[in-house]
Amino acid sequence: MTGGNCGVCKVVGVLVGLGALNWGLAGVFGLDLVAAVLGAGTGLAKVAYGVIGLAGIMKLVSIFKCCPCCKPAAGGGSCGSK
Repeated sequence: MTGGNCGVCKVVGVLVGLGALNWGLAGVFGLDLVAAVLGAGTGLAKVAYGVIGLAGIMKLVSIFKCCPCCKPAAGGGSCGSK
């Protein structure tokens, strides 16, 4: 997931970015964007937090392990040096 070559990597990157944006808004302005859009404490908001959290875990794992979708076939590409 380091290179962002596949669809999974792009979705994970967007979700991590949205999570970071939400944390920034919450810290600076006290605004929880997920709760504002989906409703505080609703099932849908809990699913959104869970999916964003899972994306964060996947992004952390990608520091140490290459995404299976992005593994280079011939040794090149974004994960070729790992």
